[in-house]
Amino acid sequence: MSGKKKYNYHYEAIQLPKLIIANMNCKVIVPVAILVFLTYSCTKESINKPSGTAVPVRDAPQTEAITGYTTYTIKSGQHYSDKSSLKYVSTAEMKFYAKFDQTAIYTSAIPENQYDINKLYGFSEGFNNQYNSARMGWGYSNGAIRLYGYVYNKGVRYSSEITSVLPGQDITCSIKISGSAYIITANGASVTLPRGATGTKANGWQQYPYFGGDEVAPHNIYIYVKPI
Repeated sequence: MSGKKKYNYHYEAIQLPKLIIANMNCKVIVPVAILVFLTYSCTKESINKPSGTAVPVRDAPQTEAITGYTTYTIKSGQHYSDKSSLKYVSTAEMKFYAKFDQTAIYTSAIPENQYDINKLYGFSEGFNNQYNSARMGWGYSNGAIRLYGYVYNKGVRYSSEITSVLPGQDITCSIKISGSAYIITANGASVTLPRGATGTKANGWQQYPYFGGDEVAPHNIYIYVKPI
């Protein structure tokens, strides 16, 4: 799993300099936050490592039986999905449905990267998602789409496999705060991972589908999410 090597992280975090915040009123902070978010996104998407070998897949997303779902497209050669706007989150539990199709099946260019954990959905606690955050991760390895709990606790990353799913399968997901822990659940199976932040709710930013790990998407990947 994720413990086999160190990630070559392209820094995903979004941080506002304390000096800027201290000297701006609230009407100015939000536009600046959006500008910073877009700047980091553009910077990261430009760092494209060699993509893996694409398996035969559709060029268009699945449309059957996904009414009410948002389709997130991660284009070939990219990390980020096409829908990743800055959205504030305050929650004690994030619940959602998710679904993958055959585009979630891929082969990495470098074999050891096959076990990297991509990101499905979740939230940060604060701006920096590599300091305190909780997400459900996913990857394709050993013939299965695998789901993971994936968190940062004060800058230390923890992950644990939850279960495996099939293309087209409906997945009921939850990321719940429980004191100093996150309980991350998929279709009734759960893992518990340590939480670095305090309080009964997470106050931070929505985290969206993301490919990597080290490599970029080897072909267009479509992920379907429906908040509960």
